[in-house]
Amino acid sequence: MREYLSVWTNYVNFSERSSRRDYWMFFLFNIIAAAILAILGQVVHLFIYLYGAYVLAIIIPNIAITIRRLHDIGRSGWWIFIYFVPLAGPIILIVWMASRSGPDNQWGPTNRVA
Repeated sequence: MREYLSVWTNYVNFSERSSRRDYWMFFLFNIIAAAILAILGQVVHLFIYLYGAYVLAIIIPNIAITIRRLHDIGRSGWWIFIYFVPLAGPIILIVWMASRSGPDNQWGPTNRVA
């Protein structure tokens, strides 16, 4: 939970590093939140509004943590656009997100093991 909340308190920071654990915990909590909103939406019949509001709220934090994760493996944040390459782009990005943290680089020192 600490990792999820740290993304929200640091959601406009595009210049540092985020560990593998930070990224995947944020991803996990987003999946759980989306599932809960889907269930509540079916019960309350407001799915499109609940889910839509949540998706809009996480766009910038999701981009920020992805860029910080790319920095952590020694890549520029501009590599986020590889996602738009059909088929291979998302796969490459997932592999990079699962990679080990790199050594100290221009975006800061390695401060956590993950």
